[in-house]
Amino acid sequence: MAYSEKVMEHFANPRNVGELEDANGIGEVGNPKCGDIMKMYIKVENGIIEKVSFKTFGCGAAIATSSMATELIKGKSIDDALKLTNKAVMEALDGLPPVKVHCSVLAEQAIKAAVSDYYKRQGIDPEPIVGKIPECDHEDGSCGCSV
Repeated sequence: MAYSEKVMEHFANPRNVGELEDANGIGEVGNPKCGDIMKMYIKVENGIIEKVSFKTFGCGAAIATSSMATELIKGKSIDDALKLTNKAVMEALDGLPPVKVHCSVLAEQAIKAAVSDYYKRQGIDPEPIVGKIPECDHEDGSCGCSV
């Protein structure tokens, strides 16, 4: 399984790692059965994601996709962050092996989960804005979700 230089760089030197103490949106997605769990923290001010960080338990591809996803949404509006797809994360990393595509799906879902939490904390129902975040609980451990 070959990884791109960008995947290796984001795995070896991940950006925006750790808890964000003043986060006003936190989302956690994943599945202990396949080993990938992502927790995304966002600090939103005036509709802009001013700060973002993550904690990921998983393989190198999971760490790299989390890192890249945070880089892609930092400084962006909530609306722009919600438009980020797993395919865009993969393209920014110059691709992922097919068996690791689920990592990019989790990164997309982690952002949506954090934004959902942000809206809930504001007293706003997030589902009409963010949509439903699918659970990732495949019995076979594939965790491919809706790729």
